[in-house]
Amino acid sequence: MSIKVYGVQDIKKEIQHLDNTQLIELCLRLVRHKKENKELAAYVLFDADNEQAFIEGLVAENGFMFSQLPHNNYQLAKGLRKILRLLNKYVKFTSSKQAEIELLINFCRNYVQYVDRRASSSYKPLRLILTRQLDKIKAAIGKLHEDLQFDYSQDFNSMVGEAEDKLKWLNMNDYLL
Repeated sequence: MSIKVYGVQDIKKEIQHLDNTQLIELCLRLVRHKKENKELAAYVLFDADNEQAFIEGLVAENGFMFSQLPHNNYQLAKGLRKILRLLNKYVKFTSSKQAEIELLINFCRNYVQYVDRRASSSYKPLRLILTRQLDKIKAAIGKLHEDLQFDYSQDFNSMVGEAEDKLKWLNMNDYLL
């Protein structure tokens, strides 16, 4: 016996036939079962109308989390990955490339500011965390409109320049747009 899995289009058609009370019950039932569903519903209901304030709150939280990172290389890498998981979850909620770029550039700036430069040069996982995010930002900027590409590429290039000054292992020419 196997359970039939329905696609999004099938579910959408069925939802259109529900009345308001049934729809509310369905939403509340979904929210009760998974923490991420609850967080998404809270974002859509309370924060989606003011995305810039939401991003600013995330930037502040990101800065606080960076200030609390441990000094041990292994624990530091774990902490950085945790911060990235949270950022990626909230980027998924906003479904905005601009928000993704802003948050990732902020992450990279915080990385350069807070991560011990001696540790990052000798511990490869820490270097890879930054280089992957730089690649991800480059790819995301390439998907934007030309005007936005210009604005974000200038911000990105200045951030890479700052990173190269502080991190001797980073080659700026590999990442410039």
